[in-house]
Amino acid sequence: MDEHRAIQRLKNGDIGGLEFLVREYQVKAVRTAYLITRDVGLAEDIVQESFLNVYRSIRTFDVMRPFGPWFMRSVVNAAVKILQKSQWQIVAGDEAESESIFAELAQRVESVESQVESSEIQDQIWDAMQKLSPRQRAVIVQRYFLGMSEKEMAEEAGTKAGTVKWMLNAARERLRGMLERSER
Repeated sequence: MDEHRAIQRLKNGDIGGLEFLVREYQVKAVRTAYLITRDVGLAEDIVQESFLNVYRSIRTFDVMRPFGPWFMRSVVNAAVKILQKSQWQIVAGDEAESESIFAELAQRVESVESQVESSEIQDQIWDAMQKLSPRQRAVIVQRYFLGMSEKEMAEEAGTKAGTVKWMLNAARERLRGMLERSER
């Protein structure tokens, strides 16, 4: 079965189509929600609810559009909405400078030579990510975890590319500032 057939089965009321979509997207969706919420249980709940929403609203889904980006956008939006409603946000201090520190830390996490340091660096990144607003966390996850371009992010969000660029830049600057302070 392919994605198009699974969606068609679902539109016809066959739950088997949803099973296929869950197998295809569940792991990536949970990871995405976790990167935003940093709570495995909450991430799993968000994804479960997102799949239930797919089941409820699949009849309105345009089969000419790809399912993956549409579904992942709903997961990101649900994660952001839950965090915005909760009091889990941590208010952080000042904004900071360039993107280089974040890129450097990300490279160090991926390099073989720094495997010993990677746990500490990941903790620094996670801690800093938690101090971002849910929306800022979401754009970082979309850009660096999901690999979405600014154009794709804008299309999926129904906004202008300039708005996405601004949000992404603000999130990176804030993250950079926090990472610089934690390195000192």
